[in-house]
Amino acid sequence: MSKFLEALKNRRSIYAIGDNVTLSNQELTDLIQTAVKESPSAFNSQSSRVVILLDDASKKFWSLTEAALKPLTPADAFENTKQKLASFAAGKGTILFFEDTNVVKGLQEQFALYADNFPIWSEHSTGIAQHSVWVALNEANIGASLQHYNPVVDEAVAKTWDIPANWKLTGQMPFGSIEAPAAEKEYMADKDRFKVFS
Repeated sequence: MSKFLEALKNRRSIYAIGDNVTLSNQELTDLIQTAVKESPSAFNSQSSRVVILLDDASKKFWSLTEAALKPLTPADAFENTKQKLASFAAGKGTILFFEDTNVVKGLQEQFALYADNFPIWSEHSTGIAQHSVWVALNEANIGASLQHYNPVVDEAVAKTWDIPANWKLTGQMPFGSIEAPAAEKEYMADKDRFKVFS
């Protein structure tokens, strides 16, 4: 199996994370930035935007998320939510993924024939960037998972980190040292998923 396919296979959702990461903050930043920059996008739009939160900044994000969710969550269910958020806050950092809607609008105006497709292709771009970062982190023996607390946290994030109004939050990726392995992965039958013709 190729190293690339092995890397894809090894990427998993890791929920038990810690802050015992051997890479420096600068090395982490370089890894994340390179993975995003090398991710393809429709029309080479490069519409993905990323905020990297490390250490206390990451913990602050999960504290803001808890504050935003508390009034929206039934009291008897909130303790579970709080514990889940605490598990994300225990990591080394959190990556906030955004798409620049100004880029999307500009492409819609420039290429009117494809206007309806650019928001869809923007979602493709953010998904590819997220996956690229996830695999790169895994190759560095760093666990991660992809979360979606947007739009609940959007306003607090924008105020706290001075996020431009045209940046649309699409996902959050808490990451850190792998404190417990992922559960065994199950795959659906190939016959139900693929068709091959020659």
